Amino acid sequence: MKALKKIGAFLLVVITLLIIVVGIFAYTLKPDYSGEKELADLQKEVTVYYDEYGIPHIYGESEKDAFRTLGYVHAQDRLWQMELLRRIASGGLSEVFGADLIGTDKFFLSLGIADASKVSATNADLSDAGVMLSKAYLDGINQFIKEGPTPVEFYLTGIEKKEFVLEDVYNTIGYMAFSFAMAHKTDPLLTTINTKLGAEYLNDLHVGSSTETEWIKNYNPSQSDSIQNNLTAAVNKALGALDIPLFEGSNSWVIAPEKTKNGKVILANDPHIGFAQPSVWYEAHIETPTYSKYGYHIAGIPFPLLGHNRKMAYGITMFENDDVDFYYEQNNPENDNQYLSENGYVDYEIITKTFKVKDSSDVEFTFKKSNHGPILNGIADQVQGERPIAMSWLYTQMENRVIDALFGLSHSNNLKEFKSALPKIHAPGLNIMYGDDEGNVAWFATAQLYKIPDSINTKLIFDVGEGLPVDKEFISFNENPQAINPPNNYVYSANNQPDSIAGMLYPGYYLPENRGKRIVQLLEPKNDWDLNAASEMITDVISSVDPQIVTNLSKYLDVSLLSENGLKAIDSLKMWTGDYELSSVEATIYNRWVYYFLENTFEDELDTELFDQLLSTHFTKRLIAPLSKDEESVWLDDVNTADVKETMADIVNTSFMEAVVSLEKDFGNNMDYWRWERVHSIEHPHPIGQIAALRSFFNVGPFPVNGTREVINNLAFSYDETGFYKTTSGPSTRRLIDFSDIENSISILPTGQSGNPFSKHYRDQAEMFVNGEFRKMMMNKAEIQKSKEILTFKPKD
Repeated sequence: MKALKKIGAFLLVVITLLIIVVGIFAYTLKPDYSGEKELADLQKEVTVYYDEYGIPHIYGESEKDAFRTLGYVHAQDRLWQMELLRRIASGGLSEVFGADLIGTDKFFLSLGIADASKVSATNADLSDAGVMLSKAYLDGINQFIKEGPTPVEFYLTGIEKKEFVLEDVYNTIGYMAFSFAMAHKTDPLLTTINTKLGAEYLNDLHVGSSTETEWIKNYNPSQSDSIQNNLTAAVNKALGALDIPLFEGSNSWVIAPEKTKNGKVILANDPHIGFAQPSVWYEAHIETPTYSKYGYHIAGIPFPLLGHNRKMAYGITMFENDDVDFYYEQNNPENDNQYLSENGYVDYEIITKTFKVKDSSDVEFTFKKSNHGPILNGIADQVQGERPIAMSWLYTQMENRVIDALFGLSHSNNLKEFKSALPKIHAPGLNIMYGDDEGNVAWFATAQLYKIPDSINTKLIFDVGEGLPVDKEFISFNENPQAINPPNNYVYSANNQPDSIAGMLYPGYYLPENRGKRIVQLLEPKNDWDLNAASEMITDVISSVDPQIVTNLSKYLDVSLLSENGLKAIDSLKMWTGDYELSSVEATIYNRWVYYFLENTFEDELDTELFDQLLSTHFTKRLIAPLSKDEESVWLDDVNTADVKETMADIVNTSFMEAVVSLEKDFGNNMDYWRWERVHSIEHPHPIGQIAALRSFFNVGPFPVNGTREVINNLAFSYDETGFYKTTSGPSTRRLIDFSDIENSISILPTGQSGNPFSKHYRDQAEMFVNGEFRKMMMNKAEIQKSKEILTFKPKD
């Protein structure tokens, strides 16, 4: 017994010492929010005041000093995120995570982002102000890499820290640009449907521009076979291989003084991006004698994509224009290394790439490139077949001036300066929203657009000798969709279809009118907007479309077929206002019904894999409303029942009864337990949180959450057979800028400012975000200087 006691005491001492060692180790990994540091090449002292949410307010005597400091403080909170984002486009994920990411690295290397980044960085003018500030920012990151603590993720993955260079900035921008695009997920799938089933089936998907939807109005006062299926799967796998944010959509509106209570502009913006931990934005407020900006930064990019100061504010949404095209190529029957061009058979460009793989030898692979772009067959294991498919993407084909554009936007102080920077953004397509203290409101669709004849369907893979020419006819930026101080006294964007562009409806992957319709519905009648009303609007969870879909479908229901719960459910749905509060039972019933309606409509013609891919596209969201009243749709008939032709009534009744049965199975017969909070949740995943034992440490959540896809509080998910909706994307921030009281403008992040799990700011905004709460974006210097955490940077001797 004494021996056991001694062993127990010894183990207790060992465990206590281990806890102390782990505690000390964890303490050394925390970011420093106070104290003094020396920073190389700093000209004068820079003071960083951290507010209660860990947001740095940087005061310096020069922009170079301030951006060098920004690089350091950004890295100490987000170095791991910077590391991952720069590795995606350059094929560096397998080195971190092993052989499972080989396909992803092959795919991104073949896109040519890394090659284009190298050219842009090599050709950069080192005397250019944007480049100089970028390099100062990178210097700050690199000093932290040399002298700061190593983030825990580097220990867990075993990779070494390496310095950042200008090329990395372009690689991060390139990944961001590709994640905006929807063509790579859509065009191959639509081509498969067209080839397999015919044009009639394609037409009934409602993928084209619509004359019935809610358009964003222009107002410019200055101008009154199986290969395709597998390709879609390959792209989905590449983009979904890690929990890294994908850019999905967004809302923004800017209200002119004529419609506000205090006679000043109010800007609202909530970009919709895939949820991940760390969250995508890093907030930083910089003040120098020549520069003032409260900005939202992406890891590894020096200039903010969202920002404001006392004179102006800007935000973004995704334009959703089509700048990716696919082409079939025809190989020379006598030489597979040649393809048919306008000048006869010519040689493919043969490109070889090599990348590292963790715990394995390097991978070398070769792919072909035509004048349209890389041949995707064989790059990912899923893409097999005889017909070569080339991908043409505008981003890698033009001079990249995005850094110049971001520098210009962030350094502008009025509408004229701001607008002059916009034509430098050739891709990705963005809606840029603007408001200022002079009362101007504006919306600009920024992208290099080009002429597309009506006879060309850009949503299909072009056959040999067809499609858009390599040398496109570009459209002047002045003809892009835009609105400057329109007579309705507001501008908005919800990724919905814009009005005509250069006399045509521009093809794109626009989201349904749901959010746009609700935004207009709320903005139009009200002329006394203030910050409180705008904050209620940005968290609105009412669908103006879903109750109409219920009306369309319910007229086909045969109530004699329904169970007791079925009758209660449809009676409740008919009274539904479209709200997605946590307590809503109707929201749960509606979404189950819609899933089974889609499954019973489409899965018989498609296989399970194609049906799942269909559910992941933007246009699926657009087709639900028109499909709900299209009783002649060719998709309604079940191709597996040769002797029976199913009707809309058959599909609607079967789907509704299946939905009720599945809810009873999951939650019992008492409908009070069918609440939205039981099926709709949010969790912010960290890449290392995929390891079950580490999930609770690295991931944030899960939480039940109100909202749904395509309401203003857009918390999106994909339908699947489970009937549970794990939110994958939504507001990456909610920002409200009120020029009548700029110092009390408000915002929120989904988790926290820091990506360091040992920081107190790793998850300190998560519950506020779920609850629809906000915090102040501090700009008053006297208030900021009251901070208890001050980090001073001094020139290094």
